[in-house]
Amino acid sequence: MSRDEQLKERWGLVVQKLSNQFADGDTLDLDAIIYLIGVQELGQLERTFKKDQKLDLMHIAICKLLMPYGYYELDFVDDDGWPHYNMLEDLPHLKAGEQSVLMKEAIVNYFLETEYIN
Repeated sequence: MSRDEQLKERWGLVVQKLSNQFADGDTLDLDAIIYLIGVQELGQLERTFKKDQKLDLMHIAICKLLMPYGYYELDFVDDDGWPHYNMLEDLPHLKAGEQSVLMKEAIVNYFLETEYIN
């Protein structure tokens, strides 16, 4: 199986499992999955978040997802439990489709590492 086929298969599995668990079977999109990862990383699962906090959660997720690629490192966690990251390297200029593939690959790797999928 090619790398692209394997990514597509694993991405489908992530979307299916998360959609069944959090969206009553409605299909979650990439942004929704990034948001869920942010909530997971913050660890405050029972909270309701304001709009600006939801954007912050997505930022947390993106930083966490791109850490293994060398773009970010965890700097500190503040008194409210919010992680803060330092950018180590500028993100490459990617076309929209390339950005999507990078994020899907990072998300699949995240869920492989956490053993949500195998």
